[in-house]
Amino acid sequence: MIIKNALVYTPDHTFVPGDLAIRDGRIAADTTPQPGEEVIDAGGLYALPGLLDIHFHGAVGHDFCDGTEEAIQALADFEASKGMLAICPATMTYSEEILNGVMDAAAAHKNGRGADLVGINMEGPFISPDKIGAQNPKYLHKADVDMFRRLQERAGGLIKLVDMAPEEDGALDFIARCRGEVRISIAHTCTSYETAKKAFAAGASHMTHLYNAMPGITHREPGPIIAALEDHAEVELITDGVHIHPAMVRFTFNTFGADRVVLIADSMMACGLPDGQYSLGGQAVTVKGPRATLTEHPGVIAGSATCLYDCMRRAVLDMGVPLESAVRAASENPARSIGVESDYGSLAAGRYGNVILADRELNIQKVIQKGQVIAG
Repeated sequence: MIIKNALVYTPDHTFVPGDLAIRDGRIAADTTPQPGEEVIDAGGLYALPGLLDIHFHGAVGHDFCDGTEEAIQALADFEASKGMLAICPATMTYSEEILNGVMDAAAAHKNGRGADLVGINMEGPFISPDKIGAQNPKYLHKADVDMFRRLQERAGGLIKLVDMAPEEDGALDFIARCRGEVRISIAHTCTSYETAKKAFAAGASHMTHLYNAMPGITHREPGPIIAALEDHAEVELITDGVHIHPAMVRFTFNTFGADRVVLIADSMMACGLPDGQYSLGGQAVTVKGPRATLTEHPGVIAGSATCLYDCMRRAVLDMGVPLESAVRAASENPARSIGVESDYGSLAAGRYGNVILADRELNIQKVIQKGQVIAG
């Protein structure tokens, strides 16, 4: 396939008028048309790399923690249709027995259709009871290296992120022992600045949904956010218009830098469906517009009802984030953060031919996966 006359997002994070060639499923360096190749005229359209969501729970009535092939395939199909061509869905705080089923289902999935399942984000159960958010306190567990390794074995090595509260018992030891096996993220935490610094020194390098379920910044208690800034951690950001004020979104890009922000959806099963009653982590959730909250505790946000592409689009159109920065934060940065950047997150030669063609208002016109048009 040749995609001609596009505004191509380059590995230098700029847009350049040009062509893309996809051969044998990957971006080719030589864009000279070959006999019999399909040609797509993308005049006036952006060519963006396929996105990668490293933190979402569900969509279209399914949750990753359903632990079934049906759920994984439904998520893969939906995500791909919206431009997320690789996924690293997140678990919830559950018992090891329940998580075993999730890991087994993920390990058995074959990536035959839809977004490629490239990892698992283990959000819980190693988190703080005092910043539980929409997680289920019934299944909280102290950081447990052996438990993680058993789950990782069942998952066939798919767990790419483990989220934890560093102030809880065993957490710092877990980080020091597992830092070479998995990326460790600070999450759902009451940690102080000092303990967060110890966590980063021990090997943590990531922050889960920055600002949410963690202490804020004050001049006498700078907290984990400032520790993350000083220690050059990657930070996840939910730009659904509910979780974070647009000014704080701009502040984060300007302060942490476009190379360290990872856009995520944190979506739950209502994503892609109408308002109504749903569930997350075994708890009832009410969805109205973009806002999802626990039904019994309506002041608690329960994930989002917005997919990653729409979060990226909203960051650009509604929040003043430069398009180049937002695309980077939804493609290259998440791919790098879980170690799959040699295949995903870029339109550089050798990467998979995963391309989104979008107009100037970022409406998707076509989604191309490994050289095949799958939407639009």
